[in-house]
Amino acid sequence: MENTKTIAKARQGLHGTIEIPGDKSISHRSVMFSALGSTPVHITNFLHAQDCLSTAACMKALGASVEFESETALVVCGHGLHGLKEASTIIDAGNSGTTLRLMMGILAPQPFLTTFTGDASLHKRPMGRVIKPLSAMGAKIYGRENNTKLPITIVPAESRLHGMVYESPVASAQVKSAILLAGMYADGPTTVVEPFTSRDHTERMLEAFGVETKKEGTAVTIEPVDSFRAPEAIEVPGDISSAAYWLVAGSVVPGSSLLLKNVGVNPTRTGILDVLKAMGASVTLENERVSGGEAAADIRVEAAKLHGTSFGAEIMPRLIDEIPVIAVAALFAEGDTVITGAGELRVKETDRLQAITDEFNKLAPGSVEASEDGLVIHGGTKVQCANCFSYDDHRMAMSLAILGTAGEGVEIERPDCVNISYPAFYGTLARLQA
Repeated sequence: MENTKTIAKARQGLHGTIEIPGDKSISHRSVMFSALGSTPVHITNFLHAQDCLSTAACMKALGASVEFESETALVVCGHGLHGLKEASTIIDAGNSGTTLRLMMGILAPQPFLTTFTGDASLHKRPMGRVIKPLSAMGAKIYGRENNTKLPITIVPAESRLHGMVYESPVASAQVKSAILLAGMYADGPTTVVEPFTSRDHTERMLEAFGVETKKEGTAVTIEPVDSFRAPEAIEVPGDISSAAYWLVAGSVVPGSSLLLKNVGVNPTRTGILDVLKAMGASVTLENERVSGGEAAADIRVEAAKLHGTSFGAEIMPRLIDEIPVIAVAALFAEGDTVITGAGELRVKETDRLQAITDEFNKLAPGSVEASEDGLVIHGGTKVQCANCFSYDDHRMAMSLAILGTAGEGVEIERPDCVNISYPAFYGTLARLQA
């Protein structure tokens, strides 16, 4: 494994076409849901990265058939909604919070015991936000630190889970999904009410499997489910969180022109497009279409003069993962950018608000100030070359690489964490500079 990676300043702008790798959220769900059906599902453009492979390994351990045809194509077949089997050993969720939180929802109603572990980073992440509502439905889940941290064991419930109305304190697709998935097995309807609407990939994919959810304002309701009608095929659109790095790079590296192919543009995920447009970016959608219930398009981005903007809690569920790279765009914009309502970033793979502040200030001294739940970024601060740390956080590593490309170069310590979501990232960046 490489311990450091040198990223050079782009001299000529970035040019080319990029096939965006499959959406991480949809890749996870395509495998999980297919494993609850009883007919084979052919999944294409699957994201072949560590987190999604953790989900594939989990479903295999629980008795589903998971056969890879290539890195990005696989066939998954389960034994029906009640067909999962007890794993013969502890299940390892790796670095993947999505795998762990959604699997808790699926496994809480099952008649067998499951124990989860994960890597050092996942052991630090808060799981109480999922365990608490599932326990209120009657689930028996035990974990370290008062049932909030890994390792976590799920014991068969004493009776069928109870449907309920849950007022979620956070807008989180993972929390909502875990409760809805458990709700499929409950004795009555289950409703999740959020402060703001979080991404809706679970609801869209449930529909592709013949399961209706009812939406009213920020509330989503699911009725108990008898069976899954698995579709024959799922084509995963490209991940807008991965496209985000090129959207920003194409905007801030002078002379750039990029075409991003097959990007998922689900409206619950396109906050980055709204923010970049508000900053004056030149971003246009082409070839808009729908695949497997998900909107997709090709996106053209050209270098533009950006200016600062402000945004807060309301848009946060639609761009939470993109904050590190939006902070890069803000550095190259004119004026200040003020971000609030982003406290969730303190409990990601690392404390991203602190990491952005510490590392960006090495490259552009005095450019970033952190608050408890946000950032103030002073655009136009002089950028220099520096040695920066990734915190083993894939989104930090990729954001630093884009900052270095647009600035004066950067040395990234522990760069290999990009494999969690985008193994081809550095190779793509080198090709666009060629």
